[in-house]
Amino acid sequence: MNSVIQFIYDYGIIAMFIIIMLEYACFPVSSEIVLPFSGAFAASKGLPFLLVLAISVTAGILGTLICYAIGHSGGALLLERIQRKFPKTKKGIDASYDKFDRFGSYAVCFGRMIPLCRTYIAFIAGAAKQPLSAFIGYSMFGIAVWNTFLVGLGYLLCDNWSKAVSYYTRYKNILIPAILLLILFLVANKLKKRKL
Repeated sequence: MNSVIQFIYDYGIIAMFIIIMLEYACFPVSSEIVLPFSGAFAASKGLPFLLVLAISVTAGILGTLICYAIGHSGGALLLERIQRKFPKTKKGIDASYDKFDRFGSYAVCFGRMIPLCRTYIAFIAGAAKQPLSAFIGYSMFGIAVWNTFLVGLGYLLCDNWSKAVSYYTRYKNILIPAILLLILFLVANKLKKRKL
């Protein structure tokens, strides 16, 4: 992970874009470290938050489209091969299928904020042949929420970003469900108002 941080130090926004895109394309890079660090780095360079957020969301969409395309063309067969070759992925893939079966398109949005599920949800959406426009729309919302939280954390804590990462790691089992409940409440409220 130190080499990733050094890459961002050396190449700035271009490196941020590439690493965030790779993370969303399921390369083994932790968003819980990269996104807060990107925010802290951008804050130290005086870059506007909205610029960094837009870059991170665009990179996330491009990365996740790679996984969606693979899922769409190879689908369930590819996921089965991944599970056989890497048995540890079974839990994450099964969780993603479960969320997609229960929540449909909303799973793509909320799955972005659930560890393990967030890694595979784009493959599942592609394999399930979710329409591309719906996939992009729901992904964009989920990625924007996740990135706003983590990049914003980096901006707020700037020099202490590594401390924020350690707190997040320690309390994510409480924090993530709380954020999801808040989002579900807001969506339910909006849907209720539409019906009236």
